[in-house]
Amino acid sequence: MKAIRRFSVRTVLPAPIAALGELASNLRWSWHAPTRDLFERIDPQRWARVRKDPVRLLSALSPQELNDLAASSEFVAAVTSAKQDLDTYLSEPRWYQAWAEQVEGGAPRAIAYFSPEFGITEVLPQYSGGLGILAGDHLKTASDLGVPIVGVGLFYKTGYFKQSLNRDGWQQETYPVLDPDGLPISLLREEDGKPSVITLSLPGGRDLHAHVWRAQVGRVPLLLLDSDVPENDEAARNVTNRLYGGGGEQRLQQEMLLGMGGVRALRLWSRLTGAPAPDVYHTNEGHAGFLGIERIHELTTGHDLAFDEALQAVRAATVFTTHTPVPAGIDRFTTELIELHFGGEQALSGVPVDRLLALGAEDYPGGEAGIFNMAVMGLRLAQRANGVSQLHGVVSREMFDGLWPGFDDSEVPITSITNGVHAGTWVDRKVWELADKYLGTSDLERENAWDRVEDVPRDAIWATKRELREQLVVEARRRLRSSWKKRGASPAELGWVDDVLDPDVLTIGFARRVPTYKRLTLMLRDPQRLKRLLLDPERPIQLVIAGKSHPADETGKQLIQQMVQFADDPEIRHRIVFLPNYDIAMAQYLYPGTDVWLNNPLRPFEACGTSGMKSALNGGLNLSILDGWWDEWFDGENGWAIPTADGVEDVHRRDDLEAAALYDLIENSVAPRFYDRDADGLPQNWISMMTHTLSTLGPKVLASRMVRDYTTTLYGPAARAGWALNGPSFDGARELAAYKARVTGNWDNVRVDHVESSGVSDSPQVGETLHVRAYVSLGDLSPHDVDVQVVHGHAQDSDDLTDVEVESLGFVESYEGGRHQFAGDFALSRTGSFGYTARILPKHTGLASSSELGLVVNA
Repeated sequence: MKAIRRFSVRTVLPAPIAALGELASNLRWSWHAPTRDLFERIDPQRWARVRKDPVRLLSALSPQELNDLAASSEFVAAVTSAKQDLDTYLSEPRWYQAWAEQVEGGAPRAIAYFSPEFGITEVLPQYSGGLGILAGDHLKTASDLGVPIVGVGLFYKTGYFKQSLNRDGWQQETYPVLDPDGLPISLLREEDGKPSVITLSLPGGRDLHAHVWRAQVGRVPLLLLDSDVPENDEAARNVTNRLYGGGGEQRLQQEMLLGMGGVRALRLWSRLTGAPAPDVYHTNEGHAGFLGIERIHELTTGHDLAFDEALQAVRAATVFTTHTPVPAGIDRFTTELIELHFGGEQALSGVPVDRLLALGAEDYPGGEAGIFNMAVMGLRLAQRANGVSQLHGVVSREMFDGLWPGFDDSEVPITSITNGVHAGTWVDRKVWELADKYLGTSDLERENAWDRVEDVPRDAIWATKRELREQLVVEARRRLRSSWKKRGASPAELGWVDDVLDPDVLTIGFARRVPTYKRLTLMLRDPQRLKRLLLDPERPIQLVIAGKSHPADETGKQLIQQMVQFADDPEIRHRIVFLPNYDIAMAQYLYPGTDVWLNNPLRPFEACGTSGMKSALNGGLNLSILDGWWDEWFDGENGWAIPTADGVEDVHRRDDLEAAALYDLIENSVAPRFYDRDADGLPQNWISMMTHTLSTLGPKVLASRMVRDYTTTLYGPAARAGWALNGPSFDGARELAAYKARVTGNWDNVRVDHVESSGVSDSPQVGETLHVRAYVSLGDLSPHDVDVQVVHGHAQDSDDLTDVEVESLGFVESYEGGRHQFAGDFALSRTGSFGYTARILPKHTGLASSSELGLVVNA
């Protein structure tokens, strides 16, 4: 018999222990071990059964059990102490407050962070992979640093999906329905107790209504919009049914709800709580790009700004982060679908559909007519943009250079902030305990103790790593047994699982999503050679592998099946396992328990790849293609770089070459070093690599470094740019819009007429001064509207300039017909082939970079 309705009845806690409710509902417990200890103390067995979920644990306790806890003075004191600790954490000044007092020009009062997914804890499964985990780490770290962020996302009723395998090793997806009343979230309500509602207009006279759930991530509120409400028709209720589910129209409506509805949720949040409106809006990938459209709508209807004026005000305070290294990874819609949702009767006041379409148009060489590109719109709506590693910044500037014609890729205004990971979430407790015992602190960053890692006794390091490996072995066996039961095996068939993996064998981990470019099966290019490595009698290796394929990706599912069927071989199944349903809970065993983290994507398609960072913080060594973060931070002693066959166009040949290089490294470098032991049984060279990795990579891979970088280089400048344009009457936005219109309208009349130089000998030497005069025509523009520059550098045989430097020339005088002279001097500072040219760019204090408008005239 099935229920016709289902709901959760929340526990009423006795007054002495009522604070347990707040401790359970604030997700700080997910990275704060003492709070988890408090809940485990209630009932360790039940804590394990509810998968370490405080809300479920409290719901599982009977009234008598709760009263017994409330009658224990010792337990009540522990609850009181934990609550006081949380209160202090939520209120004390932290890094941001100190920075805000010192930064010139002021600091943002609030920063809105929009993302389609957030990976905070396995208890709240609203994530699919790296994008969501990164977003979760961003919020947790912002909380730790005191950065006033508010997160905005969607609440997916069935999350992403749970992965299992059938007997043949084919991925199976299930979508368990989440009951929000049983999760650590609460519904935003009006004063009369009714749920607050956000409403968007849909084609055909339909409305899309959404409730707003709040998850509290330490100091950071996370607002999640949920369309599964009674006021909606069935199609509208399903808009937030699944993360990345549905086709084009459903995806578009998800992104409308995330962006436009998210802005409205922020306004609701401010009205209900008095929280300040955000000074900065951060779009984490293009999915949330419609937030800029909603803000233009607000400004045109509420402040009497024209579209272009509102656009400038919105751009100034918006940050856009791209995580996509390939055009195929970007959401794109037909212009017909956009017109259906934003044209005619659906048009937003102040946002003509033709102007909206222009923001997302691929109107550049290589673009496709009739397509609306969400990343392109995101870049056009944000004055500041970044990739997520140095190499990804290079890839992004190349991928989007069509938006800035006439500029070298190096000048495309997309910077880089390399991702980081939240240590409190990903570093195993045993590692913290080791640091606390021998370094006197478990906060290596605050105590500046990274360079003291060498002080930890080597036998203690190695013993701890073995404990972590053993932890992983036990968990892997548990998960493998569960997986095989779901595949149809009886308990009598599974005795072999007790011997799977060995805590004394070199353990290599590989876990990630399974698109083709991540090459899950590269290690299977030569199955016999891999078998020899797994079964080597002296220096064996073992592999722990996990990953999900998107439900619609048949190729990815085939790759998983190939890996599973290889791992099913009785000859080697004790040395290689594929664990289904990769999630945060599994990862917290994988990263600490592996000695080596393997990553072998097709270079340069890994935007960052933070899993190797999490391994490094647990003393793991990386074995990776030089891609993403590893490309910039591999130093030769913190792991191994797999050589790449760049330039080999045959993909199968390239895979063969890179797989062979991988086998060679494992066989000749990695395994020998792991098994090279001294008289005490310690692999001294290996431990040296571990300590070197911790001391050098530790400070770099932390999300605290990442969030500070965002705050100082993007959030602060964006807030100040926004304030400059968004004054009481928006004079700054109006003036900047007028300037851009004037420059754009006159740019066809701008040219470099003549350039001449003097001051150097026929055989110039370093230190001589070159004097340059440039005569330019500016039409109706003023000399103060432009920047006339000399660009100089090494000149190739083709006359292409490399390693360039830029010098601005000063205005000298004007002539008839809109002609002007600019001039300047600069010293020759480099030897070798030298060349220079002149160019003209727009110049305005409201521009974040000289290339922002994509306008340049070269000599």
